[in-house]
Amino acid sequence: MNFCSDNVSGASPEIIDALAEANQGASMPYGEDPLTDRLRQRFNEIFETEVTVYPVATGTAANALALSAMAPPYGSILCHEESHAWEDECGAPEFYSGAKLVPLAGEHCKLSPEILEAALGRFQVGFVHHTQPAAVTLSQASEAGTIYSVEETRAIADLCRERDLKLHMDGARFANALVSLGCSPADATWRAGLDVLSFGATKNGALAAEAVVFFDEALAIDFGYRRKRAGHLWSKMRFLSAQLDAYLTDDLWLRNARHANAMAAQLAGALAGLPGATLLHPVEANELFVTVPQHVSEGLLADGFKFYPWAAGGPDCIRLVTAFSTSEQDVSAMIEAAQGYAAGTANSATDDVQTAV
Repeated sequence: MNFCSDNVSGASPEIIDALAEANQGASMPYGEDPLTDRLRQRFNEIFETEVTVYPVATGTAANALALSAMAPPYGSILCHEESHAWEDECGAPEFYSGAKLVPLAGEHCKLSPEILEAALGRFQVGFVHHTQPAAVTLSQASEAGTIYSVEETRAIADLCRERDLKLHMDGARFANALVSLGCSPADATWRAGLDVLSFGATKNGALAAEAVVFFDEALAIDFGYRRKRAGHLWSKMRFLSAQLDAYLTDDLWLRNARHANAMAAQLAGALAGLPGATLLHPVEANELFVTVPQHVSEGLLADGFKFYPWAAGGPDCIRLVTAFSTSEQDVSAMIEAAQGYAAGTANSATDDVQTAV
């Protein structure tokens, strides 16, 4: 009954099986193995174009190293003020790139061309005393669980091209966004003007596997050195590649994401109907932020449901995240308990103990 994060989930059985299979026998190191070679072809097929792919083990590594290839040390990278790059990566993007992150406000944790235009107006291009705008990074899905439509991504990409900026996407929950959009991976990325994607898998069924996908191959020229220098070139690369290969086989990544999104939608539909409850953002992927009366959240916690209070949304806001492994039974149990506390017909486990005493 843990709704703290999709990181609390284990790995998909298919991925565990793939790791066991990859563990048989010997294989060449540092990405010179057949699995990694096959993975490159699989990414080409999925994105319907020739891409350059570098597996890494963490999302922080994917984002930080990708951005290091997109911005010089005297550059600025524009991001949302609640993005992972700004709030949750301990300065890694700035450490590896040397560039400066510029956090911007935006409704529902999203940027827009208008927000970016206003921010870019504060720079003096060619002025030696200012950092120079170099890149924009978007989170898909956003930290509010909202989605950039293809049209929104394209509008930002058009602005980036006008201003000679590179466009990066933090796709830690890219699969969740993609099934919500209902379009092809190509349409959601390079056809919409994206240069580089941090392709996430860990939150959606992998053990520890992400990939940096370059649509602009010129940006990838020295990336192998960047990955190695940062300590993210795995000697036994086959074990990263095995996870990603299994993740993309038979649409496992999309099936997992559809289930997670469906569980979130089910929770959102029920919790939004509680007296005094309000959804802070549209629920478009597998996260929801909802304000509920304090006695409801306290009762749920006492019953063993786990979730994070979310101070940024106000004193009564909680965040719930569903995963590929979230069971319908747990979702139904939380809904039933929340409805009971909201109606005053349920006692928490703590109340039951006090009554018994």
